[in-house]
Amino acid sequence: MLPPRLSPLRSATRKTGIRRTALAAAAAILLCVPTAAVATAEPDQSPDLPAGLAAAVARDLHISPEEYLQRADLAQEVATFTTTAQRDYPDVFAGSWLDAGRAVVAVAQGSSADTVKQAAESSGFTVRNVAKSEAALREEKSAFERWLEGQPEAVRSLVRGAVIDTVNNTVAVRVDQAGLPMPSFIDPARVIVTAPPMANENAPIPAGEIAGTNRAFTAGDGYASGSDGVSLRCSLGFNGIDHRTGDTVNITAGHCNPDIPSAGHGNAAGIYELNGNQPGPLLGVFEKSVLGEQDYSIVRISDRAEGQFSNSGVRIPGSAPMVIEGVGTPVVGAPVCKSGMRTGFSCGVINAVDQTVRVGDHMLSQSFSANICALPGDSGGPIVTGRLALGISSASSVADFSFCVIPNLIGAITGDAPQLFGQPLDVVFSDNPGLAVFTNSP
Repeated sequence: MLPPRLSPLRSATRKTGIRRTALAAAAAILLCVPTAAVATAEPDQSPDLPAGLAAAVARDLHISPEEYLQRADLAQEVATFTTTAQRDYPDVFAGSWLDAGRAVVAVAQGSSADTVKQAAESSGFTVRNVAKSEAALREEKSAFERWLEGQPEAVRSLVRGAVIDTVNNTVAVRVDQAGLPMPSFIDPARVIVTAPPMANENAPIPAGEIAGTNRAFTAGDGYASGSDGVSLRCSLGFNGIDHRTGDTVNITAGHCNPDIPSAGHGNAAGIYELNGNQPGPLLGVFEKSVLGEQDYSIVRISDRAEGQFSNSGVRIPGSAPMVIEGVGTPVVGAPVCKSGMRTGFSCGVINAVDQTVRVGDHMLSQSFSANICALPGDSGGPIVTGRLALGISSASSVADFSFCVIPNLIGAITGDAPQLFGQPLDVVFSDNPGLAVFTNSP
C-alpha cells in the first residue's frame, strides 16, 4: 500500500524550540575560491518568509512565497511516495517529479500498474503512462557506463556523466562537445552539451590575521580554510552535531579542505573566520573530508567558537537568517535556493537527481542539479527547499565567469541555463550515522 500525501520529514520537526535532529537517508567546476540537543536561543520562524528570501523567490522563480512553500512541501510528499513505490513496485514505477507545481507519477505497463496508478491518483497526483520503468532506465544507465568504459580516452574524457531523465523516460548524457559516438539506446536529443568543469587555483593566506568577532555563524557565511600556507575561500554549510562525539560541527564541501589526507588527524587543516578577505581566528578543523563519488566535509568546531555555531540559520543578505525546520530529499521540479559568500542568495528548480557527473578528476555520484548560477566561493554553502535543508553546493557549469549576470543572460537567450550541482544531505547522513543538523520549528 502506497502512503498518503504527507510529509514526514517536515511534520516530524514541527515542535516548539530548537533541537538537534538526526535524519538518515532514504533514497562541473569546483566552487572554492583560491586566494540535535538544545542550542542557543533564537527567534521563532515567522509565518512569512524573510524579506530577502521572498525577493529571491519572486525574482528567480516568479512565484509567490506561499506558492514556493507549497511546492516545496508537495515535493517532499512526492519523495515519500517515491521511496515506497521504488521498493514495492519496481517493475512499473517509472519516476516522479513536479511540473510547475503539479505532482506527476510515471507508470510503465505491468501487473501492478493499476495499483500504483490508483495510489497516485488517490494522493492527488497526476499519472503519466510511459514505456520504461525506473528500474529499466537504471539498467540502461549502467549499460551506458559499461559502454563508456570500453571507449578510447578521447571519448571518455569528453563525457561528463549520465542521469536518469524521468520526465522524458530516458537516460540523458552530459558531454563537453557535440558529435560524440553514443550507443544506440541513447536518444540523441538527450545528449546535452555543457561546459567542462575545471578546478580552481590555490592562493596563499594573506599575512596579518585580524581579530575575531563574537557574531553568530550561519550557513552561507564565508570562511577561509588553510594548511601549510595554502588557503581556499568557501561558504559554511549547515550547522549541526555529531551525536557520536557530542561535537558541534559544520557540514560543508569536501574540496574546500586544502589537505584532505590530514582530516581527522592532529595536523588537520583548519577553517578561519573571514573579515573581507582577511583570515582571523581558527573556528574549527576538518574532522572528515570526502572527495570522489561524494563531496563533503565535516568540520569540528572549536570549543571557543561552539556558541557561535549553535544555530540553525541560513544567511539571507538584507534579512534576518532563515531557520531550518528539517531535512528534505531532492525531487525533480522542486524549487530550491542557495546561499553563498560570493553570489548571495538565489533560487532555481531541480532538473536532475541521483546523477553522475565528472568534476575535475573525480566522478560525483548521487548528486542533484538546479538551474542556479554559483561562482567560486559559494562551495560548501547551503541549498534549501522551502524551510528544509537539502544539500550543499559542490560544482557549477559557469564557475569561470566573474559575475552571474552574463551566464544568466546567455541562459535566458539560449536555454542553456547555468547549472549548480549539489551534494545531497541525506547521502551524508547515510554515510555518517549520528550526524545531524540543527533545526528549529515554530
